[in-house]
Amino acid sequence: MASKLPVIAADEWAGWPDETLLDLHVCQLGLSIEGSILEQRIAELDQEIQGRGLTAFRPHFWLSDEWFTPDGVPGVAIPFYLAHPRLEKLERSQMLEVEGGTPEWCMQILRHEAGHAIDNAYKLRLRRRRQQVFGPSYKAYPEYYTPRPYSKSFVLHLDSWYAQSHPDEDFAETFAVWLNPQSDWRVRYVDWPALKKLEYMDALMADLAGRAMLVQTSRKVDPIQSIRKTLRVHYGRKRRHYGLLHPDFYDRDLRRLFSDRPEDAGNMKAARFIARVRKDVRRMVASWTGEYQYTIDQVIEAMIRRTNELNLRLKGPEERAKSDFLVMLTVQTMNYLHSGRHRVAL
Repeated sequence: MASKLPVIAADEWAGWPDETLLDLHVCQLGLSIEGSILEQRIAELDQEIQGRGLTAFRPHFWLSDEWFTPDGVPGVAIPFYLAHPRLEKLERSQMLEVEGGTPEWCMQILRHEAGHAIDNAYKLRLRRRRQQVFGPSYKAYPEYYTPRPYSKSFVLHLDSWYAQSHPDEDFAETFAVWLNPQSDWRVRYVDWPALKKLEYMDALMADLAGRAMLVQTSRKVDPIQSIRKTLRVHYGRKRRHYGLLHPDFYDRDLRRLFSDRPEDAGNMKAARFIARVRKDVRRMVASWTGEYQYTIDQVIEAMIRRTNELNLRLKGPEERAKSDFLVMLTVQTMNYLHSGRHRVAL
């Protein structure tokens, strides 16, 4: 049996440099939701839930290594880095961004995960009408999905047109839009087929108002107290996951955008140009697609290497090249968006 690792007070490790902090085990962080900014966010979510008449729906929350709602559990795991500003800083240095790191973004994800939690709490996926409206939950999650950005059959909440990835995500996204007191969904979706889903959600939630949860377990899956890996191992795996799943790109696309013709030999090298616009386009494509900046950065790095190998150069004005490069990078990313926030409760 593995020996228990000592918990180290946040006041101590908060002042450590990244290289020292990365050798700390997750279970040693000694974090809790209580007393952190997350306590305020969860209270805000609860206020929205209660304000909608769902007085008996009380999801539970715990810290883990990522956002997820386990199947069959009426609760939500929140990534540990959101419980302390020093860990948010580390997350940003390792992954280039902090998922849920702003109040608005955090509330968006909490509403979405609450949609999964209420689905579990009342076993809603077993209802025939729910399956007719959103599709069957038993449908396998795709390894990747290609969204249809102009479809009006799905609500827009999280980035990446996430509702299109799976019936359960469609349900959770629709719940999040319905729950948000600022959404004004009856007006926003007035001429969309997605309005029927929202109207169904409205009627379904009215039916659940005041009803006790059918599933009341307070089980926590992978709480930080049980996670023995170091932060260094955690981020190594996370970077490999989001780095190796980047889309392949084709020489044909690069040759279409850049040039290896002799008459363009005096122009700026494509690799140098991409490096110059790297930070700006990475941020923009991440904002448009919802994909991790780290993933996109790996694609850009590969493009820089390949354009060097092919000795490609600009063949027109920089502004036009930047615009065309943005389109190409966005399309590549959109074709391979990764799915899934589900985790099975074993």
